[in-house]
Amino acid sequence: MTAAPRIGVLALQGGVREHLDVLRGLGADAAPVRRAQELRGLDGLVIPGGESSVVDKLSRHFGLADPLRAAIAGGLPVYGTCAGLILLADRLEDAAPGQRSFGGLDATVRRNAFGGQRDSFETDLVMPAVSEQPVRAVFIRAPVVLAVGADVEVLGALPDGEIVAVRQGRLLGTSFHPEVTADHRMHAYFLRELVGWRHEGDAHAPGAGR
Repeated sequence: MTAAPRIGVLALQGGVREHLDVLRGLGADAAPVRRAQELRGLDGLVIPGGESSVVDKLSRHFGLADPLRAAIAGGLPVYGTCAGLILLADRLEDAAPGQRSFGGLDATVRRNAFGGQRDSFETDLVMPAVSEQPVRAVFIRAPVVLAVGADVEVLGALPDGEIVAVRQGRLLGTSFHPEVTADHRMHAYFLRELVGWRHEGDAHAPGAGR
């Protein structure tokens, strides 16, 4: 891929603007997605953090849930952060009553695994597949991956072994919020490895592509 990729950011709730800013800063043609027809022609999609049960309800209300499931099943590269990881998981623990996910990622994810807002924290994650240097990660009411299928690659885990970053083919999920830091390597990894496009400023170094 030589032209700038068209990347949508699901814009029903959550940190939409921050993801748009990062993607545009890396050279992608990024736009919010609120309607099913806006999924057409995308090279990739980001599902931002927020409240997963609210995004689930709104996606059904606006007729986006089934088109999203179809796009994921059809191979659209998708990166889910925090609530987005929950929405990509095939199996949920501690889900809200009646909550559904879009699915596609062969993983079991627990919502709010680290507690509430006041239990938020930051750390550096060793993620060799993403970068030679640790990646800065911010956890805000974050989920955790409890179990993964045979085809899921674990990209990052906390020192106690809790899984917080995974990839399965064209699906990428992280428990943390890369859009709120100056470290844009997760977005660059998504564009490079899943979408198949590399910005000329992309490098495996902190803040690359800023």
